[in-house]
Amino acid sequence: NDAGTARAFLNQGSVTRGATENSTLCSFRTPCKRPESFPLDFTAVEGNMNNFMVQIKNLAQSLYPCSAQKLDHDMKLQFLKNVSVTCNDGSPAGYYIKESKGSKRWLLFLEGGWYCFNRQTCDSRYETMRELMSSTKWPQTRRGTGILSPQPEENPHWWNANMVFIPYCSSDVWSGTTPKTDHSDYAFMGSLIIKEVVNELLTKGLDNAKVLLLAGSSAGGTGVLVNVDHVAEQLQSQGYRGVQVRGLADSGWFLDNKQYKFTDCLDTISCAPTEAIKRGIRYWGGLMPESCRQAHVGEEWNCFFGYKVYPTLKSPVFVVQWLFDEAQLTVDNIHLTGQPVHEGQWRYIQTLGQELRSTLHTVQAMFAPACLSHELITRTHWMDIQVKGTSLPRALHCWDRSLQDNLHAPPVRGCPLHLIDSCPWPHCNPSCPTIRDQVTGQEMNSIQFLKHMGFDVQKMAQQQGMDPRKLLGMLNNGN
Repeated sequence: NDAGTARAFLNQGSVTRGATENSTLCSFRTPCKRPESFPLDFTAVEGNMNNFMVQIKNLAQSLYPCSAQKLDHDMKLQFLKNVSVTCNDGSPAGYYIKESKGSKRWLLFLEGGWYCFNRQTCDSRYETMRELMSSTKWPQTRRGTGILSPQPEENPHWWNANMVFIPYCSSDVWSGTTPKTDHSDYAFMGSLIIKEVVNELLTKGLDNAKVLLLAGSSAGGTGVLVNVDHVAEQLQSQGYRGVQVRGLADSGWFLDNKQYKFTDCLDTISCAPTEAIKRGIRYWGGLMPESCRQAHVGEEWNCFFGYKVYPTLKSPVFVVQWLFDEAQLTVDNIHLTGQPVHEGQWRYIQTLGQELRSTLHTVQAMFAPACLSHELITRTHWMDIQVKGTSLPRALHCWDRSLQDNLHAPPVRGCPLHLIDSCPWPHCNPSCPTIRDQVTGQEMNSIQFLKHMGFDVQKMAQQQGMDPRKLLGMLNNGN
């Protein structure tokens, strides 16, 4: 138990700066000097985990020589050694990595970015979003944010893990198995890219890991649902049974619901998700989790929708999902352009929140705020959002603890895993991300935003059978 080790370590009362009692600090810039001792107050742990992590980081940095005080926090680009596994245009696929030699935890993150599902939509994507189909202009380094941040202040429980960011360049919701040939203009190899990255990481320490967390946002979040069991089976089949594989799916829990206005499948944005996926899965050679494929023989497209694939998964998965997801509203043809929405759209948006909420009932671990947004876990503000008084990093830490060796232990008090807002409107949770007026650029609070969108407090109160002042109070408090 890391906290227990830290407790024993810090309870010694002070920490000597230096590797051993008699060691001295030297570098080419500074003369050798005697070790310093400084007190570390362990009481901070009980009430303020963030403060504790800052102290630990300071301690870790103090154990380096002066000349190495500035640690390198960037993830560095590695192209896959297997050059037959490529991006859409045939350029090499790859990943960014920041190793943490002392850690047995690995976080692999799948980038998001929609998809294309036929020659026309993929040609259009190649013209306008080539960085999501080719590696030719990838930078040499990337800086992690949110759950990929190496800073304990921003990422209190995963900051010291081995971080791997896998850029999305296959346009297939991480499912494809089709190489580029003389007869096909594009490769779709998302599933094979993940498999190949895992194989390479086994030579870099993943073979000794305790936990592999496969995380992703948007199309990457759906990619987690589609691939987490594949990764677990890949490691088991190669004899690495000691690695616990888990999933963290952010903003990838889409509904195959009826669009607000039906449109033909002319482009990625307006095409209903069901129709786009039906076309895409054939075009990509999409590979589904075996248990889900067997449950939906001939209709494997169902496995891209969270509430259908989740019950078939063997690996534990934590779901992060805004109840009013902007990408879901976009494919449902609700475009919130800053103009007041009319009553039909309001009803549709509210119904969407109710439908999404109902699909999450069977999910054991989740975080679902009633906000209008998209993606969360790599945002720098990811610690600020709360559901029922609990932040997402805290909820993930609770989930982590619940999955540790003693699986039958009772839940820890004050450590909820099933966090979903009950208030029925977008941004009725006061901790939702800030929304700005698209015309003036001014920040809006929840009530200002709802009024701006055409929300009629008097009318809504009447419909709910309550006093308008009570409704305003509920909105202010996020109930």
